[in-house]
Amino acid sequence: MDTSTAPPGTSAPQRKRRWSATRWVGVVLAALLLINLVLGWYWSREPAAFAVIAPPQAVPGQVMTGTLIQVVNTLLDKPGGYLSNDILPHRLWLDNMPAWEFGVLVQVRDMARVLRRDMSRSQTQSREDPDLAVAEPQFNFDHKSWAIPATESEYRRGVDALERYLGRLMDPANDNARFYARADNLNYWLSEVQNRLGSLSLRLSNSVGRAHLDVDLDDGDGSGRIDRTPWLKIDDVFFEARGACWALIQLMQAAEIDFDEVLRRKNAQVSMRQMIRELEATQEAVWSPMILNGSGFGVLANHSLVMANYISRANAQLIDLRALLSQG
Repeated sequence: MDTSTAPPGTSAPQRKRRWSATRWVGVVLAALLLINLVLGWYWSREPAAFAVIAPPQAVPGQVMTGTLIQVVNTLLDKPGGYLSNDILPHRLWLDNMPAWEFGVLVQVRDMARVLRRDMSRSQTQSREDPDLAVAEPQFNFDHKSWAIPATESEYRRGVDALERYLGRLMDPANDNARFYARADNLNYWLSEVQNRLGSLSLRLSNSVGRAHLDVDLDDGDGSGRIDRTPWLKIDDVFFEARGACWALIQLMQAAEIDFDEVLRRKNAQVSMRQMIRELEATQEAVWSPMILNGSGFGVLANHSLVMANYISRANAQLIDLRALLSQG
């Protein structure tokens, strides 16, 4: 046996034990990597949309508040839990789900803010609801905080506050919780949604890069500037849009129930349903193993442009809906 490469004084049994230990370390590392990959695949599955149903004898605001609570609970309790603040190694390659979570979170924050600022108050001089005043800032806590305190614990405090408000809203003996299902209040929230969808549509379209004219930077030659999403961020923007639309589908369905009388009076039911239908198209299965970024008329698909198209169509319906709500 050739022992020229063995350290001086190393016997054959010692070399065999070292090789065996090294082999077992490699096996354990490979097994851990495989487990991480399987868990990563499972944790990256987007939760399905849940059914928004009006309970019998529902009071105004009950469905929207209950839906907001369920959206946040789904965000926190889906397979793998809340992943945006994880510090384990799988965080390095599981960036799609954190982007999806952030898209959902932005819609939760907007809804909580409008609920506190507008829908629960009769006018600007009215007192704000004490539980909603607690819930709204909780959802604006840093979404990447791992500990002291953890993001999940702060968001659950927000859910607890929403549940207290919902309990008071549903209690016939308690008259200090309010929800005003008026056209102007619905329009305030839809204005926030319109701004979000417009921004998402533009960011998705920037996957191919286009020149944009900027009045503040115009040098007279009309060349403008080119905005292009970095290659490594294209899938993040895509899944952020998926998450935002997922949350909006449930919240819009809840608004359709709580604001049913307003929508009927304004002849806006069709616009609302069509907008929801366009948003539902954004949740179709992605059969490709990765988010493709082909050119507009190239050989490969461009998933970002397809998503931008659905969001733009939903935004167009939203503009029509807001116009109807603004009419006397």
